[in-house]
Amino acid sequence: MEIQELNRQLVKILNEWDPFGRGQGEYDPEIADVIYAVQEMDKPHDLAIKVQSIYEYSFEELLPFDSCLLLAETLLAVKEQGSCDL
Repeated sequence: MEIQELNRQLVKILNEWDPFGRGQGEYDPEIADVIYAVQEMDKPHDLAIKVQSIYEYSFEELLPFDSCLLLAETLLAVKEQGSCDL
């Protein structure tokens, strides 16, 4: 899977997540930061902490860790699936 296709899939998942109910298109800076983190990290726990901090920084509200962990596991599974195709 090409990096662009991987990023499109990650963006789709992140847009659908909508943790604060603000609608699609309201998280573009956060999505970009999370996608960068997905590229750099391989452990769901570490990625979940990063996701939580990205959204907390932007919205000054702490998301539940379990929600971030589930998202991190999903994102890393997509990344892993993409790397298997190479």
